[in-house]
Amino acid sequence: MQPFEEPRASIDLLFADVVREAFEAEIGRPCELEIEQYLVQLLVRFLHTDAIFALKNADGHRLISISEMIPEGDVRLNASSFERERQVHRHIGDFLLFWNGVYPEFLKQLKLCHGVDLICDYTRQGKESYHVVSTFDMPPHDQEAPTFRKLSEGFEMYAYALRGVRRQLPA
Repeated sequence: MQPFEEPRASIDLLFADVVREAFEAEIGRPCELEIEQYLVQLLVRFLHTDAIFALKNADGHRLISISEMIPEGDVRLNASSFERERQVHRHIGDFLLFWNGVYPEFLKQLKLCHGVDLICDYTRQGKESYHVVSTFDMPPHDQEAPTFRKLSEGFEMYAYALRGVRRQLPA
């Protein structure tokens, strides 16, 4: 057994409990298991800022604004493959869901500091990016496609539930 396996399992369990409680408190009903698991994985993965800001362009430049990310997820522009398009749009959806839910103040700062996202509707873009990912419904992504369709359709609700997660976690 690796020395870090147990703490990882503990943090997964903590986030699972908090996500469950947030859905009950904020939404008034349980979260679907596949969405709960996805949100837990997202929270665990984004514990590290390297994962939040993991997206880079072909030159290795870290992409922070959504305006920089979108061309990277388009095969007609910068994406080198459809797989890259899917990967980038998944990251955009995750990035926006996380910030919309856990720390929406960051998105306001992002618009003001960088200025390039001033006209970006972050909620609409998060929904759109998850929708793009959901259209990859052939193997090897066919099993995940319905989850991303739900994330797209329920984006606002899931962001709202994540605000409840933030309130339940110690400061």
